[in-house]
Amino acid sequence: MAYPTPSPARIHDFTVVSNEPVAEGVYRLTIEAPRLAAALEPGQFMSFEVPGDTRQLIRIPLSYSSADAEAGTVTTYYAVVGDGTRRLSAMGAGSTSTVLGPGGHGWKMDKGTKRVLVAAGGIGITPVIAAARFAADNGAEVDAVVGALTAAKICGTDELEPLCGEVRLTTDDGTAGTKGFVTAEVEPMLATGAYDLVLTCGPEPMMRAVAAIAEAAGVKCEVSVERMMTCGFGACNTCNVETVYGMMGACMAGPVFDSKVVAW
Repeated sequence: MAYPTPSPARIHDFTVVSNEPVAEGVYRLTIEAPRLAAALEPGQFMSFEVPGDTRQLIRIPLSYSSADAEAGTVTTYYAVVGDGTRRLSAMGAGSTSTVLGPGGHGWKMDKGTKRVLVAAGGIGITPVIAAARFAADNGAEVDAVVGALTAAKICGTDELEPLCGEVRLTTDDGTAGTKGFVTAEVEPMLATGAYDLVLTCGPEPMMRAVAAIAEAAGVKCEVSVERMMTCGFGACNTCNVETVYGMMGACMAGPVFDSKVVAW
């Protein structure tokens, strides 16, 4: 009898180490969860049980920016967009709950990759920080483009800068960096022919545009899709992504996909 591929996710107890606002509507959360910190791979995700409302049965899926196996800690950035994330933002140091993870499949990089461009839009900065660290740890030079609606919403650049040779900013309103979308910087950077790989996460229209620029430039591109991964282990089919092979659940086949596999 053939069995389906099992999920690597397990339920872990966690304790909040810190949970502070770092930009307009954005928090940086660090938790202590030793087994999870040791198990996570760059680009995977985790799903938080947030106490405070017994009617809230669904966990909150979040990517992570860094995991320290030695310290047993995991850090993520998240936007406060509803009641669940509002309650998450109220969890102070010492608060406890459970987290499901690691979930899904993460970033990949071929041996011999020399230079990587990472591109983040909005809260997509979270897995992009992990992508930059992954690339740098594997010997590649890394540059980054970080986009946001306005300067007040930019976050995570303090983690990116030590990993990158260059970090360029874009804002829709021009209050920081280049006025315009992430593509305003991605396109000329890829036109130089200096990059072997693009790793990106953000709003779907942004990722679609970045993927198209990468394809035109002949550069491989991976995207981390944003879906509501309700169960986290492939049972509910609420996080489906349309691909050239048919529908695939982001929580098991993704959240990272080769951009050419996604049916944009």
